Amino acid sequence: MEIYIVIGLLVVVIILLIVLLVKKNNNEEITLKLGKFETDITKALGDFKYDFSKDIEKDFKETNEVIEKRLMYLNEKVNERLDANFEKTNKTFTSILERISKIDEAQKKIDGLSNDIISLQSVLTDKKTRGIFGETNLQYILNSVFGVNDKIYRLQYTMSNETIADAVVFAPEPLGTIAIDSKFPLEHYQIMTDRSREKSERDAASKAFKADVKKHIDAIREKYIIPGETAMEAIMFLPAEAIFAEINAYHPDLIEYSYKSKVWIASPTTLMSTLTIISMILKNMERDKYAKVIHEELNKLGIEFSRYKERWDKLSRSINTVSKDVEEIHTTTDKISKRFASISNVTIETKDKNEDSK
Repeated sequence: MEIYIVIGLLVVVIILLIVLLVKKNNNEEITLKLGKFETDITKALGDFKYDFSKDIEKDFKETNEVIEKRLMYLNEKVNERLDANFEKTNKTFTSILERISKIDEAQKKIDGLSNDIISLQSVLTDKKTRGIFGETNLQYILNSVFGVNDKIYRLQYTMSNETIADAVVFAPEPLGTIAIDSKFPLEHYQIMTDRSREKSERDAASKAFKADVKKHIDAIREKYIIPGETAMEAIMFLPAEAIFAEINAYHPDLIEYSYKSKVWIASPTTLMSTLTIISMILKNMERDKYAKVIHEELNKLGIEFSRYKERWDKLSRSINTVSKDVEEIHTTTDKISKRFASISNVTIETKDKNEDSK
């Protein structure tokens, strides 16, 4: 656009010059010059227009090629991004589907577990079944902590008073033999914690529950705490964590009663912790016993090493003496050898002199 403006200005200037020339010169000469000038201007403008069109076409073609390359590059990048995002989205959806399937499986297991719990509750309504469940749970905990080891614990152990404890643990002194008996006061506990029942009914069940627990504590104290045979404490094992939590949270009088009776109430978790501590004590005692033996053997080895050192010192002194004697003998041998060499030289010189005199 600016070029056209410049051209227009040039044309105006040229016309003005022509007008001035017309006023000063001859009309024929001016006409010839004007015609020639017009022809030159027309040719110059034509050449300029051709070159300008050619340059514009070239620039437009190059610009078009650059734009096409840029568009192709952008298209490739967009496709790469789309492919990457599609792949990530596909993985995300696949992972979501896998997790949904796992959640479905877990839900099915939870439903099955709920049915099992309902069945277990119906089974545990029988006292004998509850007793077997508690004994089995106790045996599992003992096996988990100690393994199968009748030197540390025994099941269904008969006391000197003919009573049978569910288990006894032969703990180290000063603890001694500790009796463990499983109890499962479930009936009144279920009524006591059932919020759908009347308050009066739940209060009555709470009193009965306390009476049941105290009865079990008294029975364990009388049967399984025997002076001179067992420790002065025993353990009442509750196989249900919920009952243990109920007693500790809402019945501190039962805890105090158990302390006075020297009967410690334990749940599966607390019993495992207690037995683990006893196991560590036994292992430490065993380690200390072997450490004592090792210490004694090291002392014996130290004595033997002292004897060895004395004998080695004697041998070393003897070796030094022999070495000194050997060195002296070696010196004497060198002297003797030198003497023999001197004697040999004297003999040879005498013989040579005799031969010269002849």
